[in-house]
Amino acid sequence: MIMRTENEMYDLILGIAKSDDRIKAVYMNGSRTNKAVPKDIFQDYDIVYVVEDTKSFIEDKDWINLFGEILYMQYPDECPYCPGDKKNSYGWLMQFADGTRIDLTVQTIDYALRHIQDDKLCRILLDKESVLPDIEAATDCQYWIQKPTKEQYVFACNEFWWCTNNIAKGLWREEIPYVQDMTNHIVRRQLITMLNWKAGILTEWKVSTGKSSKYLYKWLSAEEWQMLMATYFDANVDHAWKSVFGMCELFRITAQFVGEKLGWEYNEKEGKAARDFLEYVHQLPKK
Repeated sequence: MIMRTENEMYDLILGIAKSDDRIKAVYMNGSRTNKAVPKDIFQDYDIVYVVEDTKSFIEDKDWINLFGEILYMQYPDECPYCPGDKKNSYGWLMQFADGTRIDLTVQTIDYALRHIQDDKLCRILLDKESVLPDIEAATDCQYWIQKPTKEQYVFACNEFWWCTNNIAKGLWREEIPYVQDMTNHIVRRQLITMLNWKAGILTEWKVSTGKSSKYLYKWLSAEEWQMLMATYFDANVDHAWKSVFGMCELFRITAQFVGEKLGWEYNEKEGKAARDFLEYVHQLPKK
């Protein structure tokens, strides 16, 4: 099956809206409104239909088939852990057989008026009855890297080095699930935060590195990017040790750079002590 083009998708989305009197306006947000990110065929269409009432859309289980052959989907507002405000906003996440995807939400007029600019990456596509306000051109400025305070910088450094202690113990015990969790959710997160601050410094704090910092490579040297990629290790303990030591070196270099540029002293003593402890545990014999 051939994937539908962007123009075909817009024609479909707007055609459905124009032919349905319940739909008063259409707006879009997300990556397709962001001029700063590269375009590709797998970008979602994040679409909002502004309506008077959500109930008729929720009760009609078949109307979404107008968008094409659905392979599988998700109803985010039916999640038992975080149920949504169905009366005012309801969504369908749809993966189609041709490879396109639409994340569609219907919102009441009042709800849309309150929330349309929660995400400034927003563009109005259709307003049949002038129910939406004039809004500024879509911008990713709310996602730009924020300059840290000194306290945030000190915390990031301390959190990184302190939690390498947990990684060391986990590796000695060969508890790979624990090590991966500690690395992925705490330690590397501080490294990526520090690398983002470096990108912010280099761009005068006027850049977003994207979701999960996936565009961070644009502001790193090839060597830095390879060092970061090398921190994503497999289930082999020896590989993990090598990656963790490399992570420590990249963090030290980056934290020194950020501290120097922002006028703050990097705690070399803390970093060395943590690194020495890693070496100590690495050399310990197993029971």
